[in-house]
Amino acid sequence: GPLPSLKQPSAQRWRAPADSAQLPPTMSSTTQSLVKYETPVLISTSKKAKKSKNKLTPTEDILNSILPPREWTENGQLWVQYVSSAPSTKKDVLHLQSSLDTKLQQREARETGICPIREELYSQSFDEIIRQVTIMCAERGLLLLRVRKELNMEIAAYQTLYESSVAYGMRGALRQKSNKKDVEARMATLEKECTLLEAQIKEQVDRTAAMQKRAKDEDTVMEEIHVQDVTLIKGHNAKLRETLKEKLSVEAEKKKEEEAAANKAKSDEKKAEANKEEKKKKEAAEAKRE
Repeated sequence: GPLPSLKQPSAQRWRAPADSAQLPPTMSSTTQSLVKYETPVLISTSKKAKKSKNKLTPTEDILNSILPPREWTENGQLWVQYVSSAPSTKKDVLHLQSSLDTKLQQREARETGICPIREELYSQSFDEIIRQVTIMCAERGLLLLRVRKELNMEIAAYQTLYESSVAYGMRGALRQKSNKKDVEARMATLEKECTLLEAQIKEQVDRTAAMQKRAKDEDTVMEEIHVQDVTLIKGHNAKLRETLKEKLSVEAEKKKEEEAAANKAKSDEKKAEANKEEKKKKEAAEAKRE
């Protein structure tokens, strides 16, 4: 069903005469918008407002419910500016497009990304389009209003999601920063331990190299001593061998001489025996002869 009409400050749109001192405020004193508004009207000139009712058309009632009138006080006077109910033409649409482009350039709105200025100007353009459509067809305008509310709800949801994401990111960044400090402290401790271990490793390597060098020098000295000992032992063995050979040759000669003497003694004994036997034979033969 149609939206309920909002309570108007005053239904009477009183306009000051041209020669009166109470002229409507200029546009510089009001917030300029892409939405088309009527000329501001004076509602009251004193604390006691002059209230009189003037019946509004259904279209104006719907327009005022969709786009409430703007109110402000200037010099103790209450002014109200209602949204325009005049039908729009193609020229008005082109003028809206041109005004939108001009304001985007004047206010230096971003072309991409999140930009509050661009969002505000496009929202005003959407409101103006809703106003133009509502004048031609109130039901279509209310449907556009419903679409705009749904879009605003989605944008608000995305903003909430973005803010929660940013908050979560900040918490994560702070947590990571805290963890980073702990990790850096741990890294510093480990680096000190690594430095100490490297110094110990270097010390052990130097000690091992010194021990290997000392062992190599000792091996060299022992090898030289061993070579000298082997040389001395070989020389001593050669001398002993020569001495043994000499002794063995002398003993062999003595044995040969002893054997030769024994053989000679045996041959002399045999000759003496042979001579004795011959002598006995001769004596026996002479005895026979006698």
